[in-house]
Amino acid sequence: MTETGGVAVSAVSDNGPDNTANDTGEFDEFFLSVLPRAIRAARRLTGDPWIAEDVAVVALARAHARWARVADLPWRDAWVLKVASREALRHVRRRPPSLTPGYSRDESDDVALRVALVAALVGLPRRQRETIVLRYLCDLPEADVARALGVSAGTVKTHVHRALASLRANIGADFEEGYVHELHV
Repeated sequence: MTETGGVAVSAVSDNGPDNTANDTGEFDEFFLSVLPRAIRAARRLTGDPWIAEDVAVVALARAHARWARVADLPWRDAWVLKVASREALRHVRRRPPSLTPGYSRDESDDVALRVALVAALVGLPRRQRETIVLRYLCDLPEADVARALGVSAGTVKTHVHRALASLRANIGADFEEGYVHELHV
């Protein structure tokens, strides 16, 4: 059991048909290295650190269940980040964040922007949404996004360009490419 981000986490090893004792040790290392990034990506979408941790652990649990297939992927980190991002988007769609009376003006603006961004992301075609989330919210380089999605770097650039144009149209003219990076919580 390890303390990560204020939460005690333990990678479960069932040594079932897809897992061997050696794979469990490798998964434990992978778990601890990817968990903080998965939490950060989910938190940028949900705005809630507790939900983000739940989402990240769900993504890593899926990786553990498929470890025999995921272990050898050159982009397995991106695979987990993609799953975490999808789960975070699902969560936000199901339960939009509510404002509590204690928020200051700046925090409510951040919440409003986050809600608008998530709504705009949900409206994008799947591939465009995946490229934006992996490229900007998970901070992956274009080459890693291309490998994770099984497309060329040129295709990633095209999807990013189209998605950003759509986001600008849906969120407003003030939306800038770099602003996605400012959504840190």
